[in-house]
Amino acid sequence: MPNWFLGKIRYQQPVDDATVGTRNEEFAKQKNVTEAYLIDAVSYTDAETRLYEEVAANTPEFEIVGITRMKLADVLQVEDGGDVWYKVKAVFITESEKTGKQKRHATAILINALTPKQAYELVEASLKSSLDPFEITDVNVTKILDIFPYIKKPNEGTGEN
Repeated sequence: MPNWFLGKIRYQQPVDDATVGTRNEEFAKQKNVTEAYLIDAVSYTDAETRLYEEVAANTPEFEIVGITRMKLADVLQVEDGGDVWYKVKAVFITESEKTGKQKRHATAILINALTPKQAYELVEASLKSSLDPFEITDVNVTKILDIFPYIKKPNEGTGEN
């Protein structure tokens, strides 16, 4: 089961000269940009290492400003799903055998889609085969730009170095 971590980085990006309106030109031409990435890693240290490996090629001189564990039941990456990632909350409804009362268990699923409606429909379709009844209660846009799933290296786990 994957361990997902949300990593946030910050860096300075040049700003177009037409928008500069302050006296201190040296600092006015830069703006702080914060980006979020989702990383499948075994620990916070591994998440930090992988974040540096994945982002360093495209983003010079950045700093990691936070890494937090993100509790997700599943991450669905859809081809032609778009660049926007949605966090969808699904509540499964079960009945306790002892008391006969309904129990509600919330799970979060991350999916890329073109619209919130498409995200809802894709998650609903993926959960249709579930044995327990469910309802989708929330569909929220996230600031996640990209996802880095764990990819096993060719010689990993074989004892070779």
